[in-house]
Amino acid sequence: MSVTYPPVMRRAGFEAFVLSLPQATLVRQWRDDSVAKVGGKIFALLDRDPGEVWLKVSDMAYELLTELPGIRPAPYFARPGWVAISAESPLSGEEVKAYLREAHRLVAGKLSRRLRSQLGL
Repeated sequence: MSVTYPPVMRRAGFEAFVLSLPQATLVRQWRDDSVAKVGGKIFALLDRDPGEVWLKVSDMAYELLTELPGIRPAPYFARPGWVAISAESPLSGEEVKAYLREAHRLVAGKLSRRLRSQLGL
């Protein structure tokens, strides 16, 4: 069975989308994963291309999402509420983008008041 990856789950689409978020930066690290940060803190990453999008979610979203097929606790990140979303999940590309926006908001909200002010967030 062939899996169709939404553009946001391919390297070019993921990188373009996360860089459209306020003060987001992108680095390639570990196994050449695309890692999205705000204020130096990771809010999402693309594990290989195409692959899984790993991102920070709220406690409630973590409980709900990890019950869906194709979504699992993100390895190494699961304890603080991270999920890994594969193309086999029932989420559309637009829904993945919404979760990426929320991941950015959650992580930016945990930055110090001073840093948020410096970044204009």
